[in-house]
Amino acid sequence: MDVRLLNHTPDPERAIAAAARLCYAPVGAAELLEVMSDEGVRKVLKTIITSGHTSALEHASFTFAIDGVSRALTHQLVRHRLASYNQQSQRYVTYAEEPSFVVPPAVAEDPVAAEAYGAATRAAFEAYRALLDAGIPAEDARYLLPNAMETKIVVTMNVRELLHFFELRCCKRAQWEIRALALAMLELAEPTAPYIFMDAGASCRRGPCREGKMTCNDPYPKAPKRE
Repeated sequence: MDVRLLNHTPDPERAIAAAARLCYAPVGAAELLEVMSDEGVRKVLKTIITSGHTSALEHASFTFAIDGVSRALTHQLVRHRLASYNQQSQRYVTYAEEPSFVVPPAVAEDPVAAEAYGAATRAAFEAYRALLDAGIPAEDARYLLPNAMETKIVVTMNVRELLHFFELRCCKRAQWEIRALALAMLELAEPTAPYIFMDAGASCRRGPCREGKMTCNDPYPKAPKRE
């Protein structure tokens, strides 16, 4: 898995604070962006985050390039609807050589399962190539390709949706591959807006676990309180 932060809103914390402060200011957001002190920015951020008035978080966004993940992962990822996606097309991209397949750790650790898994992915790709060689369009031959096949995707989320994504997918109960993705995305995003992301991640970082009866009973250490 290769995850890269392509770009993000410049100085996202200041941009968000200016948008939030505008509601109560006699001057415009552009002026607020320039004149607000660092202390003032944090004060506004603390107010909107702790009060739950988080619509202003939507004014900053992050774009990630994600390579080497499975189609099984991207089927989960696109369920986060408040985001923009562009994914490598199996209709227009054909594969002359066998592509890579993501192997779950539980399969890789079991020699018998790993052999069966490898045989199945090889057979699926061989059948796919046979259909292409027979003149079947790629858009139809692709029906044979398994969820394990590696793909590439670009995703853009605003900060409000990112925090929601991190809460669900950094949780230890999340599926292993998308959890690894969420943790990698958080690691890239946090340095750009450390105050906003200081307690991002699973709900147990900020309070009680929200998984209810499905809790893992292995909480993360609590995040520091906002000052």
